[in-house]
Amino acid sequence: MLGLVYPWLVRSETLHYGYALIMLIGLWILRKGFTGLSHTWWMVSFWIQFWHHIEHGLLQYQALVHRNFFHSPVPVSILQLWIPRVELHLFYNTIVFIPMMMAMYYHMFPPVGEVQHARCTCAWHADEMPDAAAA
Repeated sequence: MLGLVYPWLVRSETLHYGYALIMLIGLWILRKGFTGLSHTWWMVSFWIQFWHHIEHGLLQYQALVHRNFFHSPVPVSILQLWIPRVELHLFYNTIVFIPMMMAMYYHMFPPVGEVQHARCTCAWHADEMPDAAAA
C-alpha cells in the first residue's frame, strides 16, 4: 500500500527492513498467547523471522554505508549468494507464514490435553475448558 503512494519506497531497503522488524516484533509480542504445540510452531516462525531480519539488517547496513559485501554491485544478503533475491525473500516469507498458520491452527484447535492450558477463550473447544482457565 505504501508503494502506491511512495513508489520509490518499494526499491529502498528501509521498507523491507521495516517490514521484517515489525513482523519480528509482532511475533514476539503475540507469543504469550500461544501454549503447547501452538507455542512451539509460533516460536519456529519467530526464529525464522529473526534470521530473515538479520539478512535485511545486512542489506540495510550496506545500503546506508554504500559498501556492499562480497564485492557485489548491489547490497547482498548471505543466502542471496546462492539464491536470487526475489526467490529468496518469497521463500523466507513462505517459511515464516507456514509455521504461523500451524500455530494458529493448534491455537484454535488445541490437541487433547492442551485445552486446559489455553490462556484465552478463542479456541473452538473453549466449552471444554475448566472454569478457572476460561476466565
